[in-house]
Amino acid sequence: MQHAASSSAPEASLRPTPTNSPNVKKRLADFTTLTEAVDYAARGEAGFNFYTGRGALEAVLTYRDLRDQAQGHGRRLIAAGLNPGDRVALLAATATEFLVLFFACQYAGLIPVPMPLPTAFGRREAYIEQIKGQMTSSGARMVFGPGEFLPLVQEAASALTPAHIGTMADLAAWPEGNAALQPGRADELSYIQYSSGSTRFPTGVMVTHASLMANCRGMNQFGVRNGPGERAMSWLPFFHDMGLVGFMLGAATSQTSVDYLATEDFARRPLTWLKILGDNGGTMSYAPSFGYELCARRIATMAEGALSLDLSKWRLAGIGGEMIKPNVMQAFASAFKPYGFSDKAFCASYGLAESVLAVSFAAAGTGMTIDHVDKAALEDHRAEPVPSSAPEARTFVACGKVIPEHRIEIRDEAGMALGQRRVGRVFVLGASVMRGYFNDAAATAEALKDGWLDTGDLGYWMGEELVIVGRAKDMMIVNGRNVWPQDIEWAVEHIDGLRSGDGAAILLVDHAGNERPTVLVQCRTSDLAERARLRDDVRARVQEAVGLACDIVLVPARSLPKTTSGKLARGRAKSMFESGEIQRLDVAAPAQ
Repeated sequence: MQHAASSSAPEASLRPTPTNSPNVKKRLADFTTLTEAVDYAARGEAGFNFYTGRGALEAVLTYRDLRDQAQGHGRRLIAAGLNPGDRVALLAATATEFLVLFFACQYAGLIPVPMPLPTAFGRREAYIEQIKGQMTSSGARMVFGPGEFLPLVQEAASALTPAHIGTMADLAAWPEGNAALQPGRADELSYIQYSSGSTRFPTGVMVTHASLMANCRGMNQFGVRNGPGERAMSWLPFFHDMGLVGFMLGAATSQTSVDYLATEDFARRPLTWLKILGDNGGTMSYAPSFGYELCARRIATMAEGALSLDLSKWRLAGIGGEMIKPNVMQAFASAFKPYGFSDKAFCASYGLAESVLAVSFAAAGTGMTIDHVDKAALEDHRAEPVPSSAPEARTFVACGKVIPEHRIEIRDEAGMALGQRRVGRVFVLGASVMRGYFNDAAATAEALKDGWLDTGDLGYWMGEELVIVGRAKDMMIVNGRNVWPQDIEWAVEHIDGLRSGDGAAILLVDHAGNERPTVLVQCRTSDLAERARLRDDVRARVQEAVGLACDIVLVPARSLPKTTSGKLARGRAKSMFESGEIQRLDVAAPAQ
């Protein structure tokens, strides 16, 4: 998709939007609806800036231009026969077109449905299955996206009946007409967000304007503490809640300028993220642990001083989207300290799409709060503190305090609220909690209990701070022991030649009907003897680290599936292996 600059000036003369808009008083999501927030932001000079993988500015979209273009396209959508409440699926490319179309839906009272790009999937078939499920579930009337991806959309929609599948250029050629815009009200849907892991049975989170504003208030006022002089930077995809809400909608509701790098460009050149951040004086940016890990690995291969980089203004380096690995973050801090980065900038948080995005934030400017607990006690649902040097210590990062207008309870299996350092299921109540899943009463009833959202996550209280220990459904029960798959996977990735995400710990049923703890390990060598050595090394390391005898199965490189947000999809890995979609690699036979 070609980016469209907001003016007719040649590319070479583009300038990023300013960090401050002196004539506009900063307001932090104290609006009724998203369109009201954009109308206010349009009074200033801030906006969105798009960069190439090599760090060149290629498109600028001020909030004023966003509003004007969105209103025009909103009228075209109405003139084309769409009615308030109709759903419009949008392939969420990191481009001006997606933002304009998303807000065109807002002004027309339509419900945008951000969908992933095929670049987030390893297999063409998996992508088609994903978007087919989302289009079917949402009942999308129209689909828009980059032209190069539309053949995949058309294949996915072959049995559906959308009124139109096309690009924004197609829409721009339609007559605007004189239809009156019909923006949604506070209690009406703003958009539908599909969770990153939903494939076969997609569940679309219904997000109202009111719930969105409540979450943006919590993030901007309490979480990141947004104010004058703040500038954001993001490579997170717009089809994921952190990229969409944290660095697009949260910015729009606080008149904040944002610099963007496409996710696929970050994957190819991760240090471009930090270069743009430093060059523009960025103060806020978020990433999952693997993003920081990728940058630390990349700079380790470079000569000292080879990179011109100033990260001294980066005051909030957010961590979220997956379990936080303290050693990864510490490695990043050490690698980039010479460039002005401070480990006090790390800000852990917790959230999920069913609560729009944010649920809790660590205090800005304090760095990571690390808690070491006894592994054996953890298996008994107790988080007993131990010294970091204890051989059976398990390390977690606290995710901070709950945001305003929300409450958290940690409950046992009987639904009773637990006290300090007792591990249980995390429930959330508050202004951001979803109304339900779109057209899915059964899934809604399972997730919402008397207004409380069952997050499916397990955690405990450390004072007033929330600590997340994993997903309840991922817990492995082996011979009466509660075993965390992350412990096994982290042991695997510390073996020479293996990386983060190379192992998936699952339970498989053997011929006798017994569940066997198994680790699928991605292998990059074709030498059968080397494979056997790797298998034995992994088995020994897991036995030493976790005290568990596991079956070790080597699988091809890049075969373990991930969610669209980059997290390991254990359940899908298990089903793909059982169905034969992921093949076992041969290893050398043991010596006689």
